[in-house]
Amino acid sequence: MAALVQLRDVVKHFPVTRSLGELVRGEHPAVRALDGVSFDIGSGDAIAIVGESGCGKTTLGRLMLKLTEPTTGTIAFDGTALAGLAGEGLRGFRRQAQLVFQNPFDALNPRFTIYRAVAEPLLNAGIDKAEHEDRVAAAFRRVHLADLDRYLDKYPHQLSGGQLQRVVLARALVLAPRFLVADEPVSMLDVSVRAGILALMREVRDTMGLTAVYISHDLALVRYLCGRTLVMYLGRIVEDAPTDEIVRRPRHPYTQALVAAVPVPDADQPRVPLPIKGNVPDAREPPSGCSFRDRCPHAMTRCAEVAPPLREVAGGHRVACHLELA
Repeated sequence: MAALVQLRDVVKHFPVTRSLGELVRGEHPAVRALDGVSFDIGSGDAIAIVGESGCGKTTLGRLMLKLTEPTTGTIAFDGTALAGLAGEGLRGFRRQAQLVFQNPFDALNPRFTIYRAVAEPLLNAGIDKAEHEDRVAAAFRRVHLADLDRYLDKYPHQLSGGQLQRVVLARALVLAPRFLVADEPVSMLDVSVRAGILALMREVRDTMGLTAVYISHDLALVRYLCGRTLVMYLGRIVEDAPTDEIVRRPRHPYTQALVAAVPVPDADQPRVPLPIKGNVPDAREPPSGCSFRDRCPHAMTRCAEVAPPLREVAGGHRVACHLELA
């Protein structure tokens, strides 16, 4: 299937406040949020991006939506480079690519009624106001909030978390986009309502034929939603494979640790200790060679000297590890 989104050697560094000593020495410290990320997303695909906090997941999602700019590298949407978009071209992209925020309570303006919040993208996109009411109603039906009179004149504080997340999703869908990025879409919700929101997101994706990216640290969630998973560590992709392969046969030591950390319902079931040690290194000064080597139980001399490239080791399974590439 043709790629809708393409990333090539994307790097994103955030400069940090420099001390007097750094100024004198001419140093330019930066947080290395992304370091050379490349992959394609096929039209209609649903992929997950997983990893610990600080690995670059959210930065990557913002870059794909042109909410921030890469330091170097290229990102293309449907064959058009995002870097060159401006004016009407940028507005056209905004109509096709939308974001579902992590916290529905912060995602909506508390001064706007629910109707105004959902209609705002239509206004920004220059859609005729005569169409707004029908489009908002259609978006609400998609997220199973069909009783419009119950919601449209209310304010965000008058709705529950689950209802608000459906409203946020309706706002993302009101322009009938082709591409959706969902950043931890259920992490702020009660466990009792998560299943319903996840089922809704899967239903919407299938019925609308959306290309979707789900950013999460929850492998159980992405296994339900996504056919493919990218595992990130310290700004790099360390494993890229079908989600079932990631869960059943993880190849990178970091992925193995993530899978081992997934809770199981049987409290008496023996657990294998996590095969890693220590904490995530400072993104301003990542280790030489493989960025995971300081925590890896299999680290060898070569790991400190050369960063392993992300290469295919089986059909559709890419890994960045010297053990797999030997």
